[in-house]
Amino acid sequence: MNVSSTISTVSSPIRSLGDVSVADIAAVGGKAANLGELLHQDLHVPDGFVVTSEAYLAAVEAAGVRDELRQGTEHGPETDPDGLARFAARARELVGSVEIPPALAADITDATERLGSSRLAVRSSATAEDTAGTSFAGMHVSFTNVAPDDVVARVRDCWASLFGDRAVAYRAERRLTDEAAIAVVVQQMLASDRSGVMFTSDESGDHLVVEAAFGLGEFVVAGTVEPDSYHVDRGTGRLVEVHVGNKTTALITTPEGQAVEDISVRASDRVLSDAEIERLAAIGMTIERHYGAPQDIEWAYVGDRLSIVQARPITFTPAGDEPRVLLHGLGVGSTTAAGRVRILGSVADGDRFLPGEVLVAEMTSPDWVPILRRAAALVTDAGGSTCHAAIVSRELGIPGVVGTRSATTRLHDGDLVTVDAASGTVSAGSVAPEVVAPPTVSGPVVAAATPLATRLYVNLAVADRAEEIAARDVDGVGLLRGEFLVTTALDGTHPRQLIAEGGGDTFVDKMSADLVKIAGPFAPRPVVYRTMDFRTNEFRNLRGGERFEPHEENPMIGFRGCYRYINDPDTFALELAAVAKARATCPNLHLMLPFVRTTWELEACLAAVRSSALGTDRTLRIWVMAEVPSIVYRVADYARLGIDGISIGSNDLTQLMLGVDRDSEICAELFDASDDAVKWAIEQIVRSGHDAGLTVSLCGQAPSDDPAFAEFLVDIGIDSISVNPDVIDTTRATVAAAEQRVLLAAARGVGR
Repeated sequence: MNVSSTISTVSSPIRSLGDVSVADIAAVGGKAANLGELLHQDLHVPDGFVVTSEAYLAAVEAAGVRDELRQGTEHGPETDPDGLARFAARARELVGSVEIPPALAADITDATERLGSSRLAVRSSATAEDTAGTSFAGMHVSFTNVAPDDVVARVRDCWASLFGDRAVAYRAERRLTDEAAIAVVVQQMLASDRSGVMFTSDESGDHLVVEAAFGLGEFVVAGTVEPDSYHVDRGTGRLVEVHVGNKTTALITTPEGQAVEDISVRASDRVLSDAEIERLAAIGMTIERHYGAPQDIEWAYVGDRLSIVQARPITFTPAGDEPRVLLHGLGVGSTTAAGRVRILGSVADGDRFLPGEVLVAEMTSPDWVPILRRAAALVTDAGGSTCHAAIVSRELGIPGVVGTRSATTRLHDGDLVTVDAASGTVSAGSVAPEVVAPPTVSGPVVAAATPLATRLYVNLAVADRAEEIAARDVDGVGLLRGEFLVTTALDGTHPRQLIAEGGGDTFVDKMSADLVKIAGPFAPRPVVYRTMDFRTNEFRNLRGGERFEPHEENPMIGFRGCYRYINDPDTFALELAAVAKARATCPNLHLMLPFVRTTWELEACLAAVRSSALGTDRTLRIWVMAEVPSIVYRVADYARLGIDGISIGSNDLTQLMLGVDRDSEICAELFDASDDAVKWAIEQIVRSGHDAGLTVSLCGQAPSDDPAFAEFLVDIGIDSISVNPDVIDTTRATVAAAEQRVLLAAARGVGR
């Protein structure tokens, strides 16, 4: 049912999308005006209505806060950033406390009911948004899969986003001195099975580009998946280039209207046929001709029906382009940074790298950490969400885009680029940094402070942010990666080279100092230090590394873990000495041994621990990593040797259970921590560990990325989960929701 027949008057605080056009931008905002224009071109747009900017202004006027909010227009580009942030926070607080007038709330409820949809999209539409000069891209929030009863509350949330940190800074930078106002679009939610974006012009001006993935469009915009990319000749309308992306997952809508992740996607399948692409391109060029400028268009297919859900100009700054997208990859984090490109072929070129530059490399490894600490952002050709580049980017808090495939060839030293981790893009030029969380919210939000029965630990690799992260709501450090600490503490020198030079004491002093720097702020919460898991390929580039590191065709399953300690007892002894020295100050520091393959290896390593200064320390707890499938058989044997806990390394366990290199782009669709075989192994480890009196944890991204996986872990009774710092709050919310579902199922007599 189209609501235009029942909502029509210009003076109404509620307007039908079918009754607005670009002439109404002041009242309905750029997004809504553009949607109205699309409807006038007989394009299919999901039915909806607009809560006008006048309705917002009337509400804040009635609440008595309009004058204070209007002060934000006095800010200019010279304003102190801290002052802008304080104003933004105060403004959000004011708007968040505004009571929507009862008459307006009733109008919104009536219009929502007339849409007749069980799930809706509620989207901000600021009066200066999506125009040729100002885009405000991603600065105002939108909500998907909103229940009808929640629409009124989400409208107020959209109002508050008018004063997000980025939006306030953007207005100051652009000297937008008119009173800030915002409208809100409410539309029927499409259960799209294919969706994406279309840019009617690329950087060359010759091609129209369509990006496509399966399911809802959030995963494309957020960079969660690598979409298909199709290039169409603007002159002829013919398809000229196809790149099939690595699409291993999709966000889909269930029959009940909930958005859930579908992991059964075949990465090699094309999303669109040639005919569908050319149809899209023709529509895109029609929209461009209507507006007279290149357009950024969002589209969706439900079956064979094509809908256009948004169109906005590809915007320009006075100095040239609004940064155009140069590369797409997998975004790491949710922030944005700009800087000059520096392409490095190896860590040996690190002296060329200047602080604040954007590091571009084929791939990084632990020996790159000293360089990464100086970087504004990181871009790599290869890698996935579990690669070292992704791990360190998350921990250092710098935006990263990995797996671009061509960054080292398409970018050049000195290029000014913007790295946007939230969208997984690298763009030409510079924009203001991202300082807010990703704007699109789907499903229920659980408070970050929700208490958990499952302990939530954090993974760390460097000491830089220990105090900051220790202040977060976590139960300790479940994985402190020794190899990253070593490369940082020893300034790029191989440990055995340092020993050969008589620097054993230096090793112990520097390592113990960093361990104290991390464990101290967390006390008395436990910090579990995983000893160095050297891999030959990663440490050959350290000073002296070629002398000590053999060449291996497959280092991932080669000379590493406990077997290495047995063959290199001198380095292991120094590492244990460093832990013992740190424990004199921080008794909350404990020990974990990685990549345990056999009982005799573990027995030999434990003997080394007992003969070290740690041997008489009765409060020391010793864990082992569960990365090799043989542990499924040997949990009881390991327990009899005297270990206290097991931490499941889901990344390594997945690659060895499924026989797939976790860093392989070619086989990426095979790497799936939720595969039934992997989950079976995890469940066996948890149950056997508990039977043997051990505590069992899991470290990895899977429970953060997949609510179903978190629920699986909760259901099998895992004791703790350890995640990277950037997903502490989201994981807490996910695990809390999973615990609630498991408890509810148990109360109903359903479950294991």
